[in-house]
Amino acid sequence: MNLEKINHTKAAITAVGGYVPDTILSNQDLEKMVDTNDAWITSRTGIKERRILKDKATSFLAIKAAQDLISKNNIEPESIDMVIVATITPDMNVAATAAYVASSIGAFNAFAYDLSAACSGFLYGMSTSAAYIASGKYKKVLLIGADKMSSIVDYTDRDTCIIFGDGAGAVLFEPSINEFGWEDEYLRSNGEERMALRIKAGGSLYPTSKETVENKWHTLFQEGKTVFKYAVSEMANAAEKIKERNNLKGEEISYLVPHQANKRIIDATADKIGLKENQVLMNIAFYGNTTAATIPLLLNDNKSKFKKGDKLVFAAFGGGFTWGAAYLTWAF
Repeated sequence: MNLEKINHTKAAITAVGGYVPDTILSNQDLEKMVDTNDAWITSRTGIKERRILKDKATSFLAIKAAQDLISKNNIEPESIDMVIVATITPDMNVAATAAYVASSIGAFNAFAYDLSAACSGFLYGMSTSAAYIASGKYKKVLLIGADKMSSIVDYTDRDTCIIFGDGAGAVLFEPSINEFGWEDEYLRSNGEERMALRIKAGGSLYPTSKETVENKWHTLFQEGKTVFKYAVSEMANAAEKIKERNNLKGEEISYLVPHQANKRIIDATADKIGLKENQVLMNIAFYGNTTAATIPLLLNDNKSKFKKGDKLVFAAFGGGFTWGAAYLTWAF
């Protein structure tokens, strides 16, 4: 759906922020915990280290990222109309983490809620934020991607513990003051594959019990080959769809901003749409997969590279299954 064609108010990203914890868990550290090694992890995933948050919750990450954005850009918190936190590791059930984050940063005039779409959460949140701005009802939407993946990872499972890290990133969406901003999106899902990447227990299907705890059903599990196959195919196909639909040539795309799940998946997506290495943003080596936080952390780490009018293509794939791609022109 092309929002610009529906409404003349185009949404633009006007500020970014980010936060990662200080504690580093390297591949060498993991070698002491499970049967793995640095060379194997690096060759399969591209990850060298990841950050781990100690003794605090996801809201701490989200608040830090939001405060970074606010302080760097002189944003008045009370001017924020809404706060969305994309996460699969909320502080607790029922009470939205976003509501606590909004109150903690002084966004007292905002309403807030969580968005759960796993690794596609931030991409879905960008679509939602852009639509709210395009509606004309809201002027400032703070979107945060934050996950404390260490809280749901089994560190005796070498197939998952090597992949994930903790972190948060944030962007502010406002009405564009020029012709640049949110251009197009292509979002999809397939619930038939939900068991391939999941936490089995803790929801209404398998409520917490002695059995679920003993069977380790409260930590993340994935069928690696199934997830990899779908991710390589669908993330690349979604990016190609965006490229074709907007008549973009490979050389016209300034940067691919992909979800940081696996370097091989990112490379396949870049190859599909004909991009060179210098057109692809990556920080997976340093953070691992921070789920909903990967895309905003990429933006925060690379914001100095962007110029007004740069064409950015976003792509993500996550549990659910959820996936998609989007096209945004940088507005500042």
